Amino acid sequence: MKTALVTGVTGQDGSYLADLLLRKDYRVVGMVRRLSMENFGRIEHLLDDIELVQGDLLDQMSLIDIMAEIKPDEIYNLAAMSFVPTSWKQPVLTGEFTALGVIRMLEALRVAAPNARFYQASSSEMFGKVRETPQNELTPFYPRSPYGVAKVYGHWITVNYRESYNLFACSGILFNHESPRRGLEFVTRKVTDGVARIKLGLQKELRMGNIAAKRDWGFAGDFVEAMWRMLQQDEPDDYVIATGEARSVEELLGLAFGHVDLDWREHVVVDSGFLRPAEVDYLVGDASKAKRILGWEPEIGFEELISMMVDADMELVGRTVAARGR
Repeated sequence: MKTALVTGVTGQDGSYLADLLLRKDYRVVGMVRRLSMENFGRIEHLLDDIELVQGDLLDQMSLIDIMAEIKPDEIYNLAAMSFVPTSWKQPVLTGEFTALGVIRMLEALRVAAPNARFYQASSSEMFGKVRETPQNELTPFYPRSPYGVAKVYGHWITVNYRESYNLFACSGILFNHESPRRGLEFVTRKVTDGVARIKLGLQKELRMGNIAAKRDWGFAGDFVEAMWRMLQQDEPDDYVIATGEARSVEELLGLAFGHVDLDWREHVVVDSGFLRPAEVDYLVGDASKAKRILGWEPEIGFEELISMMVDADMELVGRTVAARGR
């Protein structure tokens, strides 16, 4: 039985990855910060099947101790300060977690588990002000947020440790990936939750920022399969993981509201307060390398994804309405 260490196990990707690894008969050890010990909503169904250990990307010795103790075969570093707008409000902390946290993980790997295979969660936000379209593994980075800058550091230090110490270390440059487990602060979930609340009479409007922005949106459950496949290869490498289709936030609004027979134009208010200091207007990925080498392709399309998320939020908000009515 292989042992996998997953940082960020309580997040969207961590929970889907843990589901996947358990289906593949792994021993799954999730690393959690002490302050997030009660944040188990996404992994509540897994608590009897996975192990949890306390550790922190800000604490080098905790990472070394964990790796020495559990002796992982695979390490998936998914933990980060991951919400882009917050990275402007907390840029230093974002750098500590999202950039320096990666080198702390790699140092712990080098010292305590040099034979383990390492996955680093890179991001399409590294492309930022894009230099070419679509973006692939050779596209130059031009990040437009403290989060994007921190992810570039994490990406290149992973490459550097791979080449310097002959470690099996990969980076997955994942484009936007969503699910019903997405946090409410992210735009897709903000929309689907807002749609449910408007449909069920809990609110009248949804305030949005740049609805012209275009993103390449896929399903998180599909994307974690690509993470796992990267660590099963003979040689470590970096891969863009994307659907290859760009959709605007306006299209997202149309699909989500339309799924419950509402017109988004009657409920959405564009609010300049939600605009970023530096916008990323258009991201779309070229995942042909992943398809060729990993044999990976997304299975869930954009329309199906948004319908899935709206249905899940209708059920979730519906339970809240029913509870209030009792």
